[in-house]
Amino acid sequence: MNIKIWSDIACPFCYIGKKHLEIAAEKVSKDLQMDVEWMSFQLDPNAAESTDKSIYELLAQKYGHDLEWAHNMNDNMVQMGEKVGLEFDMDALQPTNTLKAHLLLHEAKGLGKQTELKDLLFEAYFVKGQNISEEAILISLAEEVGIDTDRAKEVVEGKVHAQEVQDDILLAQRYGIQGVPFFIINDKYALSGAQPVEAFEQALTKVLEEQQEASV
Repeated sequence: MNIKIWSDIACPFCYIGKKHLEIAAEKVSKDLQMDVEWMSFQLDPNAAESTDKSIYELLAQKYGHDLEWAHNMNDNMVQMGEKVGLEFDMDALQPTNTLKAHLLLHEAKGLGKQTELKDLLFEAYFVKGQNISEEAILISLAEEVGIDTDRAKEVVEGKVHAQEVQDDILLAQRYGIQGVPFFIINDKYALSGAQPVEAFEQALTKVLEEQQEASV
């Protein structure tokens, strides 16, 4: 079962949506084989790599609300994460540009380590409060999934995979994808947003039944 997922590391709904999908897959079948492709998408391609503003200040500014609204919104996000075992630390979060992380994810794809690296990036950003555009941090994460240090350095310097990232973004535009996460299962069924576990269960079950019928 092929699942393409457009997402951004700086998107908390993407982190939660990933977890919902995994929980649903486990419920549908212990032996369910998912070939997951992580497709690049940047919520803010113009974001700075570092800023002295907190995520609360940036959100309030972006949506035209006050800081209390931003805190409440993130508090709700933390609660959503806790329900599925994710620990967001919004106070420690360092807003940044995610392009370099996406470049590295394309390198990991060739090694079959995309999902593993995606988990590490989400954790670094939302849990550990690390700046995931910093070269040293990205190289360290790359090494954890078996990417050679020199190769990782070459990747984060933007010398490779830039076109693949752009191709993902252009494909999302052609599909009319305006927000993430966005899931396409077997190039046939689409789900938008951090759908509840039940929605993923229904979709996965339907696709699995179709596959089983086709193999008879």
